[in-house]
Amino acid sequence: MSSENSSADDARQVWDVVVVGAGPAGASAAYAAAVAGRRVLLLEKAELPRYKTCGGGIIGPSRDTLPPGFELPFRDRVHAVTFSNNGRFTRTRRSRQMLFGLINRPEFDQQLVEHAQKAGAELRTGATVTRVEQHGSAIPDRRTVAVVLQGGETVLARAVVGADGSASRIGAHVGVKLDQVDLGLEAEIPVPETVAEDWKGRVLIDWGPIPGSYGWVFPKGDTLTVGVISARGEGAATKRYLEDFVGRLGLAGFEPSISSGHLTRCRADDSPLSRGRVLVCGDAAGLLEPWTREGISFALRSGRLAGEWAVRISEAHDAVDARKQALNYAFAIKAGLGVEMSVGKRMLAVFERRPGLFHAALTGFRPAWKAFRDITQGSTSLGELVRGHPLAQRALAAIDRRPAAAAEPADSPDSTHSADSTPSTDSASGAGGAGGKGGADAAGGAAAPGRGPGAAGDAGDEVSG
Repeated sequence: MSSENSSADDARQVWDVVVVGAGPAGASAAYAAAVAGRRVLLLEKAELPRYKTCGGGIIGPSRDTLPPGFELPFRDRVHAVTFSNNGRFTRTRRSRQMLFGLINRPEFDQQLVEHAQKAGAELRTGATVTRVEQHGSAIPDRRTVAVVLQGGETVLARAVVGADGSASRIGAHVGVKLDQVDLGLEAEIPVPETVAEDWKGRVLIDWGPIPGSYGWVFPKGDTLTVGVISARGEGAATKRYLEDFVGRLGLAGFEPSISSGHLTRCRADDSPLSRGRVLVCGDAAGLLEPWTREGISFALRSGRLAGEWAVRISEAHDAVDARKQALNYAFAIKAGLGVEMSVGKRMLAVFERRPGLFHAALTGFRPAWKAFRDITQGSTSLGELVRGHPLAQRALAAIDRRPAAAAEPADSPDSTHSADSTPSTDSASGAGGAGGKGGADAAGGAAAPGRGPGAAGDAGDEVSG
């Protein structure tokens, strides 16, 4: 469709729902509104498919929110996680059942958009939204929102969903307030088949040297997605962490096909989720898990809710009814994702002070590993875990109360492991084993927690050093 014809068509109609941004949140919102039989326009500034800085981990809550018949384009299925504390004390935990899957975002996002189109949504790429207006001469009546595109073209809608990323223009219109901003750096590194085979089915999570930071290696066939994240304002230190991390893994000799960076933004507790007939979801609303900065499941879930409530707002006959539906959307978000974010913020605060404690728990304490496994597989959430398990409530409360000065140094073997300090000999478990280099540095004389009965996890799980 030419821009001239498109402009003429838009002038003749008012869309029920216009969604801005065709990532997971926007595509989910468009699908939810379209499957309800509404006229839906999905606007995307880029041409699809496009690259997005993202590890690409699809956990249980993400799978549960996908449209019926959606075939996930997995590049790998994860059954093992190697944990390390700034390259040391490396341990691998395994599960017979898949923990989560790994995708490439261009394929995943494209497929989500196609499902929205099949449900009846119309896609328009190359459309940059500059602002939305809910008052003024461009608005024919109080039930209509004007979406203004670059170049001056105006699209009219009964409801608008902003899903245009962490630097959202729609979020600025709504007045989204941010409480936490982090910088993620990532490299897509093509590797030889022998290296790829070492990583198959296994990811690495490394608790980093900057408070609140961590790194990851996600295998996707012949490419490893390697990244780190830490608080914004630590740009130089974050870059050094990524360089050291890649070198420690023995991957410095491989040329990345893509190197990128991205800011993730978490909403403040009192940040609005709507304004008039405009809703925000996903990154545009600052919805993501504050500790891990996992955003795909938050985007999919909030996008679906935004699409469902945008339908109700589009049917509202006055501002009072529209406001009521917008408040219902906010309540649904806060009752689910908001609870998870609240717990995640507490977890991050503790993790910033005591990363060694988290490492020791995940590698040597069966209930902690079981919780990690259950969350990634989707049988529970971080919020449900804390709300439903008194032990988790007491442990988090006790850690909250403990002064940081009382914690052991994060790099102390005694703070993370038992007295057994046998070095790792499992090449598939060591952080440096994948590249055949740097394994000694990665293993670092790692201790071996939980070697006794009952420490290896539930049936079908094991821990190796």
